[in-house]
Amino acid sequence: MSKDKVYCWYAAKVKYQTEKKIKAWLNESSVENFIPFRTVVVERNGKRIKLDKPWVPGLLFIRTDYKRALSLPVEFGITMNYLRNIETHKFLVVPDKQMEDFMFLLDFSETAVRIENTDLKRGDRVRVIKGDFAGIEGELVRIKGHKRVVVRLEGLFSLATTYIPASYLEKI
Repeated sequence: MSKDKVYCWYAAKVKYQTEKKIKAWLNESSVENFIPFRTVVVERNGKRIKLDKPWVPGLLFIRTDYKRALSLPVEFGITMNYLRNIETHKFLVVPDKQMEDFMFLLDFSETAVRIENTDLKRGDRVRVIKGDFAGIEGELVRIKGHKRVVVRLEGLFSLATTYIPASYLEKI
């Protein structure tokens, strides 16, 4: 199999408030994608309504091969800038396991996770072996005095779980 047919998760930035439209195009074209959305309640004209807003505005993830990744902006006629690895300057590729853990945490519960944009101190690599987050792998860190597992998407941000007891963790 050629290098070009290897499917990877690529992270890309798009124009603000175009995420839903681009997601619809990608879905129609059978391109696997993920945009982390959350539900927020806003007040408009005295009424409270629920809206789906991106966790990180303008950020989307696409799972495809390299050639297709290059052709998507032209195919859809959109501005899409792929994030690059700081060291290699090649497209940033998010490993499948990290992406699966990231999607699981965001799908699990909006109140059970939070996005951390700070550069957290690196700790032990751990796997959650019990509870709702069983199978998640990440780094053990302390945030506000509580043990949490952080899943990092290198070069982007980190996602932290709620408190997890030490007995639910194993060192990798």
